[in-house]
Amino acid sequence: MTPRPHGAHLPEERTESTTPLPPPELTEAECRRCGTYIAGLDGRYACGVCGWVNDHSEGHRRLPRADEDPDRPPKGRRRPKQLPWPPVEPAPAPAAVPGPELLPGS
Repeated sequence: MTPRPHGAHLPEERTESTTPLPPPELTEAECRRCGTYIAGLDGRYACGVCGWVNDHSEGHRRLPRADEDPDRPPKGRRRPKQLPWPPVEPAPAPAAVPGPELLPGS
């Protein structure tokens, strides 16, 4: 993990923006660890071969805030409750073990 620079930006004031964000730009580079040719969005990369990821601050533009996400659910709506995963399966019934048969009169 890359340490945060000392001059890190403080959270900016949140203003409701109605201006749509420009679409992300597809960018290409070589992985800094293994040299694999990789593609990313706005200068943010992740290598599928060795797992290297560059820091989000190296991107070409700021990341959108959650309130700027066009797919974000409306306010007041909650996420549906998630079912436990993996699904709980009932325990298998014990198999009948064949035993010695009792002979009459023994």
